[in-house]
Amino acid sequence: MSYSARMLNNHLYSVFFAPRGRDRIYDLGIQIAQMYLSPFDKLIGIIGEAGSGKSMLIKGMFPGLELTNDDGGVNTRPLPILDIDEDGGFFNAHTYHLDIRFEAAFTQMHVLADAILKAVQKGKRVIVEHFDMISPFLKVNAHLLIGMGEEVIITRPTVFGPHPQEIYNIVAKSVRYRRMAHTAEDLCELFLPPEDLQRCIHSDVKHGFVLGFNRKKPDFDIDELERKVREVIAKDLPISYVDEEHIGIGENIHPCTGPRTHVPSTGCVENFRLIKKYFYDPISDRYLLAGRIGERVAGEEVNTEFNDMVL
Repeated sequence: MSYSARMLNNHLYSVFFAPRGRDRIYDLGIQIAQMYLSPFDKLIGIIGEAGSGKSMLIKGMFPGLELTNDDGGVNTRPLPILDIDEDGGFFNAHTYHLDIRFEAAFTQMHVLADAILKAVQKGKRVIVEHFDMISPFLKVNAHLLIGMGEEVIITRPTVFGPHPQEIYNIVAKSVRYRRMAHTAEDLCELFLPPEDLQRCIHSDVKHGFVLGFNRKKPDFDIDELERKVREVIAKDLPISYVDEEHIGIGENIHPCTGPRTHVPSTGCVENFRLIKKYFYDPISDRYLLAGRIGERVAGEEVNTEFNDMVL
């Protein structure tokens, strides 16, 4: 057995901050595929709430794979995995994708489970979104389980676990913080000076976000920025999906590459605050401004944990 195979067999779990924005999620998907995906993995379970970025992560892990829940493929019927012929037939795809929550509206769960098991037994790879919903019918666990909430959890389960429902319980509880942080991040962008907005880059922190500025320290007033964002939060403006590049904040259209990962209105952002200083990273020559949401953590102004997952 190769060294890499032994490492995968001994892998318990890994955790990443779940990035916000399409490009960063794509990059994380590529990284996960390189580090954790084995050629022998036939059943891959993806777990998380709608809008958590599961489909984008899959596109990063499997470039070119046609997702059956894409807007352009909604009317593709029958579901390709249900068309696998005993003799191979004319459709010989190696990798199949299905979204259980979506497909359950068209096909009974036991039929979907039988199709998944049949494909795996024929040597096909199957990527299943909302794997927690189908696992009681499959009665087997995935070779690789990935949960998306505020963090991305990667685990290679055994018969002893972790079980899909356990992963779901973790990510379903934490995704609300990611949605609040993403919304607060975009609200901050509304009030950044144009020069700083143009050079602003984004990274992640637990229960919050980080805005980065290369070389030159910003000179805007952090207290004033916080006040303006809090005023918009107090107005409880609706937040809506416009397209894959924009969201609506009240009557304003704002650029965003993760338009589905937001709270429904600004008033849903809880306890927003900005850390009242810039952190300087001398290696990247970058000034960092941290924003937080949710419960206040003791000592957060000096113990902010950064993840250098930069757009």
